[in-house]
Amino acid sequence: MKALLDKIHQLNVAVIGDVILDHYILGDTSRISPEAPVPVVNVSKDIHKAGGAANVALNIKSLGAEVELCGWLGHDEAGDQMRQILEDSGVHFDTWFVNHDVPTIKKTRVMVRNQQLCRVDREGYPDLYSMAEPAMIDFLKQHIAGKNAVILSDYAKGVIDQSLADELIRFCNQKGVFVAKDPKPRRELTLVGMDLFTPNRLEAIQLSGVEVVPGRPFPAEEICKRIWEKYAPKFLVITLGSEGMLLSEQGSKPELIPTYAREVYDVSGAGDTVIAALTLALASGATMKEAAHFANTAAGVVVGKVGTATATPEEVLGYHP
Repeated sequence: MKALLDKIHQLNVAVIGDVILDHYILGDTSRISPEAPVPVVNVSKDIHKAGGAANVALNIKSLGAEVELCGWLGHDEAGDQMRQILEDSGVHFDTWFVNHDVPTIKKTRVMVRNQQLCRVDREGYPDLYSMAEPAMIDFLKQHIAGKNAVILSDYAKGVIDQSLADELIRFCNQKGVFVAKDPKPRRELTLVGMDLFTPNRLEAIQLSGVEVVPGRPFPAEEICKRIWEKYAPKFLVITLGSEGMLLSEQGSKPELIPTYAREVYDVSGAGDTVIAALTLALASGATMKEAAHFANTAAGVVVGKVGTATATPEEVLGYHP
C-alpha cells in the first residue's frame, strides 16, 4: 500500500463533470410545528462541502495526486463558497469555468442527530450546463493534455452528454490517457472505449438490461457479461454497498471482494471515493484486485465520517477493518 501511495503521489488527474456544493444544516428537534405536522429544527451549525465532481477531485487530492477540476460554477454565493473550498484543498480550478449564466448546483441536507430529515436542491436545467460546444471541447482537451488520467464525473446534471463524452474518450484513447466514468443510465449515453466503469448495483442492472427477480440471487455473471457486450470497459467494478465489490476485467467472470467498512455513519460520496481511488491505483499500474483493495480501504475510511468526505494516505495506511 505504501509503494502504491508513493506512485499515486506522482500522478496528475483531470476531473470533468457536475460540480455540486453540499450544504449541511445541523440541528436538533424536540417539538412539532403548530403550523404543520413537521418537526421544528433548532439549527446549531451550517457546513459546506464539495459534492459531485468536486468531491471526486478532493478525494484525488487527499490521496496524494495533483488534480484539476473542470465544471461550471455560477457567479453566486454558492459558487464563491465552492471556490474557497477548492482553494483551501489545493484543487486547481480555472476561473474560466465561472459562468454568469448558470446557477451553482447546491444540495442542502437538514440533519438531526446524524440522520437526514430532508433535502432541498437548487439547480438549473441540464442544457444550461452543457460543455459540448467545439470551443469548449478544445479548451477541455488542453486541460487533459499531459494528464495521467481523466474522470468523467456524471451526476446527470448536464455537463456530460454524448457529444462531449465521445470527443473526450476518443482524445484520451489517442493520447494514452486512462479514462474512467461512474455511469448514470438515465443519461442513456453510449460509452465505448472506457478504461474503467464503476456503476452501483441499480446502475449496473439498468446498464445491462437484465431483469432481476426480487428474492433471487443477484445475477452477477450475466450482468457483467451484458455490460461488457454493450460498452466493453477494460475494468468493470460494480459497487454493492455492504456486500462489497464485483470485479470483472475485459469481460471475465466477476469476482466478489467484501467491504472493509468497520462502521457506517454516512454513505454520501462513497462512490466518489471509490472511483477516485480505483483510477489512481490503476493509472499507477496496480492490478485490478490491488486497486479494488485500495479503493475498498479508502471507502471504509470515508463511510465512517458524516457527510461527503475524503481519506488521507495516513488514514488508509492505518486502517484495519
